[in-house]
Amino acid sequence: MLATEEFARHAAQLLTSDDEELVTAMEREHARQHNSLMLVASSSVTDPSVLACLATSSMNVTAEGYPGARYHAGCEAIDPVERMAVDRARDLFGARYANVQPHSATTANYAVLSAVLDPGDCVLGMRLNHGGHLTHGYSVAYSGTYFTPVNYGLDERGQIDYDEVAALAAEHRPKLIICGATAYPRTVDFARFRAIADSVGALLMADISHIAGLVAAGLHPSPIDHAHITTSCTHKQLAGPRGGVIMSGRDAGTVLPGTGRTIARTLDRAVFPFFQGAPVLPAIAAKARAFALAATDGYRDTAQRILDDSAALAAELTALGHDVVTGGSDNHIVLLDLTRDNVSGLAAERALESIGIVVNKNRVPGDARPAAITSGVRIGTNAVAQRGLGPREMRTCAGIIHAVLTAMEPVGDRDFVLDGFTAARLRAEVEKLAAEFPLPRYLPGGQL
Repeated sequence: MLATEEFARHAAQLLTSDDEELVTAMEREHARQHNSLMLVASSSVTDPSVLACLATSSMNVTAEGYPGARYHAGCEAIDPVERMAVDRARDLFGARYANVQPHSATTANYAVLSAVLDPGDCVLGMRLNHGGHLTHGYSVAYSGTYFTPVNYGLDERGQIDYDEVAALAAEHRPKLIICGATAYPRTVDFARFRAIADSVGALLMADISHIAGLVAAGLHPSPIDHAHITTSCTHKQLAGPRGGVIMSGRDAGTVLPGTGRTIARTLDRAVFPFFQGAPVLPAIAAKARAFALAATDGYRDTAQRILDDSAALAAELTALGHDVVTGGSDNHIVLLDLTRDNVSGLAAERALESIGIVVNKNRVPGDARPAAITSGVRIGTNAVAQRGLGPREMRTCAGIIHAVLTAMEPVGDRDFVLDGFTAARLRAEVEKLAAEFPLPRYLPGGQL
């Protein structure tokens, strides 16, 4: 038995014997995940081998700095782990530079903004209610408070309005343009964004947190050699630990004006010492493991199923009479506009959760409701595709979602009524699907 395996068994036994209350709560959460269907676009199923990395003694090591140049002793054995994570990230995405220390994608994005912008500089990013992210220049967040935000949006078809992006860039001359989104179901044209950035002398950052797995699998265009800098989280689609990564392709060696430093060196200094302290070494080990899994043929098959599932789900919801933003999906996201249904996103989210389908409320283009209520829900196929559900099962899921939305009686924007018989019948359908497609590799003999 490996020392790490023996340690893990011992640690689990200690937890079980020492803190029954905590174990009971965690067991309930484990059961919830097995018995429900996670259709939250920002979630996936983390492989047990990745989870094992998080519960190792590497947590005891303080390692400020980078491999070979730490500010603490005792890092000789752990340095190869970070080097491994960096090499695997570079290989997976075809990057020339990678930094695996960011604690989250938000940290990664803010490290980039702090590295290449001065306070007050203009940043051009997508509007939050059109699918953008808080870190892309939203007025109440750090990105829109310390810097001057300008926002582009979608056209009448629900697609990114590249003409507006170009016009705003020409008018405001941003120092940084951000592309990528958190609730955008279509393909992002990174080459076109780079052409716009070059036309005004701006840097381009691509945030691929939601599509990193598809990019790694070659099923979505890659920004690595289009954007000067690419960021991502490692949990949404890469099925790794909660954390972030910063990468750069052909521009990694470009010297930034007025600094004398390359983009790569500037980013390293921004992550540490400017923005973060010591890295979380078990998370870096878990990233290394996740990158290795994402490079397998099995992962590519899963990524293709993610696409097939979202297309089938969008098509069936449309056939059932629901408004799917843009009419379909090119990635894992299906954005459902409930305005015509006269149901708020919050009420729909709660009603669906009551029968075991987990989605999240989300604003839609032109939404008149606030972000805490919304007029839509965002649905994602990452986790169900990992479990093996295919297009046929997605059509079943669409039917269940339709049944909930048509049977529920909204009570204002926050609550709902769903009769007990209907709720029990639909929950039984969800639990049947969940039982047929268990969480992958969470039981001995489970599939990858």
